[in-house]
Amino acid sequence: HPAATPPPLFTDSPISNVRKIIATRLLQSKQTVPHVYTNANIHVDELLATRAYVNRQQGSKLSVNDFVMRACALALRKVPQANAFWDAAAGEVKANAEIDVAMAVAIDGGLITPIVKGADRKSVAEISAEAKDLAKRARANKLLPEEFMGGTFSTSNLGMFGISQFRAIINPPQACNLAIGAAGT
Repeated sequence: HPAATPPPLFTDSPISNVRKIIATRLLQSKQTVPHVYTNANIHVDELLATRAYVNRQQGSKLSVNDFVMRACALALRKVPQANAFWDAAAGEVKANAEIDVAMAVAIDGGLITPIVKGADRKSVAEISAEAKDLAKRARANKLLPEEFMGGTFSTSNLGMFGISQFRAIINPPQACNLAIGAAGT
């Protein structure tokens, strides 16, 4: 009797071209970009109170992440060295002319980082509207490549899932990815 063929140890799952690009870039990031991790606990009571007040007054649904993205954009304007990237071919740091803040969005099979371009020139409400539109289109696989490739800074927020802290992977060519955990009480 011939020997039985053992069952496979794994099953290949086809992925989209977008998922292949994201996987390649994140692997490249962990292999070639130095990652430095720091933690800070920040009191957000005033932010939460401001958000609640604005949402009540304007009948809006601004998220904590909308405020964080705006704060990051303003911080990048104030500290342009953080809004830069390493150009290996030129052997130098290059400052980005624009402040384009990306945000991690969960989609089927992983994450994608749509970009709010010119975030430093937008209000929290404008960032919120654009972020909601980008997230909706990301989940429907309707983003154009220029809407998720590039950016100058990323935010990754798992706070709404009760995660208090985590380590975000830098999204090349960016130099930073702010990992946002849950607000404590």
